[in-house]
Amino acid sequence: MEIIRFIIHYGMHFIVPGIIAFLFFKNSWKKVWFIFILTMSIDLDHLLATPIFEANRCSINFHPLHSYYAIGIYCLLLIPTKTRIVAIGLLFHIVTDSIDCLWIH
Repeated sequence: MEIIRFIIHYGMHFIVPGIIAFLFFKNSWKKVWFIFILTMSIDLDHLLATPIFEANRCSINFHPLHSYYAIGIYCLLLIPTKTRIVAIGLLFHIVTDSIDCLWIH
């Protein structure tokens, strides 16, 4: 069961954003996908936790860049067109981590 969770989680982090980029940003899907992948840098906040990785820990509202305050900022970033793609990537990352939280609980 853990391998299925792993495949779904990382598939949603890498493959699904590519599909979203291709479907909704056809003219620049490779650039958008790359930006989506770069938004995964919010996982750097895991370095502040002890232990750094805990398989059954929910990231949402545990790590600073996964906090409800940060999620609110990501929602605000949807408003300006210049930050919208980054916001979509960040929020999709949060959705993916939220699904993982549901899986472990």
